[in-house]
Amino acid sequence: MRGRAAVLTLCTVLVATLLSACTGDGDGGDERVRLRVLASPDLAVLTPLLDELADETGVELDLDPRADAETRLAASRTGYDLAWLSSDRYLLLRDKRSAQAMQRTPTMTSPVVIGLAPDTARALRAGVPGSRLTWADVADAAAKGEVRFGMADPRNAGSGLAALVGVATAAAGTGAALRTEDVSCDRLRGFRSGQTLTAATSPALVDSYAAHQDRADALIAYESDLLALNDSGRLKEKLTVVRPEDGMILSDFPLLLLDPSRRAAYDKVTEWLRRDAVQEEIMHSTLRRPVSATVPRDAPLRAPIGNALYFPDQPAVLERLLADYGDPNHRTAGQVVFLLDFSGSMRGTRMAALREAFAGLSGADSSATGKFTRFYRGEHLTVVRFGGRVLEERTVTVNGPKDLDALSDTVARGGYGDATAVWSALDHGYRTAADAVAADPGRSVSVVLMTDGENNAGLTYPEFVRHYEALPAAAREVPTYSVHFGEADAGELRRAAAKTGGRMVDADDSSLSEAFKEIRGCH
Repeated sequence: MRGRAAVLTLCTVLVATLLSACTGDGDGGDERVRLRVLASPDLAVLTPLLDELADETGVELDLDPRADAETRLAASRTGYDLAWLSSDRYLLLRDKRSAQAMQRTPTMTSPVVIGLAPDTARALRAGVPGSRLTWADVADAAAKGEVRFGMADPRNAGSGLAALVGVATAAAGTGAALRTEDVSCDRLRGFRSGQTLTAATSPALVDSYAAHQDRADALIAYESDLLALNDSGRLKEKLTVVRPEDGMILSDFPLLLLDPSRRAAYDKVTEWLRRDAVQEEIMHSTLRRPVSATVPRDAPLRAPIGNALYFPDQPAVLERLLADYGDPNHRTAGQVVFLLDFSGSMRGTRMAALREAFAGLSGADSSATGKFTRFYRGEHLTVVRFGGRVLEERTVTVNGPKDLDALSDTVARGGYGDATAVWSALDHGYRTAADAVAADPGRSVSVVLMTDGENNAGLTYPEFVRHYEALPAAAREVPTYSVHFGEADAGELRRAAAKTGGRMVDADDSSLSEAFKEIRGCH
């Protein structure tokens, strides 16, 4: 009897074990496992593939597409097992230690590129050697009002953030990841002046462009979004896809493991997603590039990506870029008050250098830095010529070449003073700036003071300071950027700039043109 009982007990244990193996227990068995996934809206296009994933792996992915997925993940991961983003760069900046410890698997790639209306593409390429367009060329055309573009809001959308970083990196011209000193001045105001469409997400931007094609002639988005839009039949004319020569930011759509206890299910999913057959299916359905090197690319995806730009590794850089970007739905053009020394010592080569500098800012400088620092459409510019007193003041709003010609005429006009009233001129400039701030509190206003001599007329520096300190608080927020030239007192110019929150640049170390470009867009 004891032997029979032992046999029955053993059989019972074996049957229970077999049943457990068949029904599964946790992530390691055949029971379906459901994982909650925080997802970028860009991943919604893969929804039809998820049923196939579940059938073959037993893992169901419950996507929660959120417009703020990338910023939300940096703040909280509560309630999610995985995150599937267009990019985890924001998380790396905000929580580097946690992000580096997190399991991540790239699933596909796509660069942020530019789609141009055919006529616009032809016009821009005609003016560029070799027809090889750069971000600088697009920024230049936007500043002139020749390109109107749509771009997703970088405060939420991965494509918008990648575009913003890409353009800013090109503007810095270092070829390296952006540093804080590279964004100390806003070089993208001319570029942003051309933005006429925006949206919180990439899919919403594409829909907005398709519905309002008359409002923009360019779209900055993932390569995959532009190719899909071209194939959708929603456009009057297909966009010409341009991959900028000065580099692109590449997103790799990583799947991130947030809950380590779900590792077994995560491994099943990532192994399946990276199979060549699945990679090929992803490529066909999303027009994104496979991460597998053994999968042949479809024809539209064979174009070389070229120079891949680096993403910044300092949070302060990103914070500054996003602060400068502001709200694209409520953008206000800035105003610069130029105080230019027209005393007798400026005659001859010095005045020629000043006029050359203004010509460069008006578009004559065809270098990449010149294209990012030129005067832009909508910008308010005030030129004050001074000697022993104010000789002339002129303000223009840039709407086209005629306005820039009027500004050039003011700078080119003769008539010099017999003294140099530096501090009286700066006092006058602050009264002009105070009026501008009062008329439009949202406008960014700055003062640029250029002189080649020491103050020998009008107010003294202490008198200017007393006048400045009596200004309304908003006017005192306007910075002065002084340009030291010739025999000017560098110490006093540096002190005045520091007093007002600006800084001094020395044109004797480079040239007036480079000095003016250096302080373009400074706050």
